[in-house]
Formats: sequence, structure tokens, C-alpha cells
Amino acid sequence: MASAKRTRATAALLMLGLSACVARAPATVSLRVKGNVPDASVTIDDQYIGALAYVAAHGVALPPGAHRITVEKAGYFAWDRLVEARSGAPPIHLEVQLTPVPD
Repeated sequence: MASAKRTRATAALLMLGLSACVARAPATVSLRVKGNVPDASVTIDDQYIGALAYVAAHGVALPPGAHRITVEKAGYFAWDRLVEARSGAPPIHLEVQLTPVPD
């Protein structure tokens, strides 16, 4: 009987701990980036995320705060923007038009 009470008490504490972890998880903001050069590289805060086509299809969950989004490909001028992700804000949609570097 005491073992069953301990098991229920342990389960209750685990549930409280799990719900506390969930409550502390920061909200994220969805980022979608699409553009004219699907195989261009997308980096966020100097971390490579993937090809532009991949990011357009899947999106990225940004934590709250300021983030630098860079899209680049050899033969094109780099595209760079600073975005602010705010909890509860609507998704961020960016349209990237890379311009070829003239010969």
C-alpha cells in the first residue's frame, strides 16, 4: 500500500516537473524565407540553416530576440536583414531577390 502511494506521489511530482518545463519553454516565432535563387544558402546568426528552397518549404522556429538573416550564393550580391522575433507575434515572411553580380 505504501509503495502504491509513493508511486502515485512520484508520478505527481514528475508531472509537475514536466509541466514546469513546458511552461518555461520560450515561445518561438515562425520564419519563412523564399526567393528567386532556390539553392542559395541561408544563415541565421552566422549558423548555416540550409538551402533557400528548404527554408521556404519547412520554415524555421526563431526564439525571441534579434536575429540576422543572410542569404548568399556565389555570383550574387548577399542579402542581409535584421529581424526581431517577439513572443506571440505573427509569423515573419521574407521575400529575397538576389541580384547577380555584373561581369
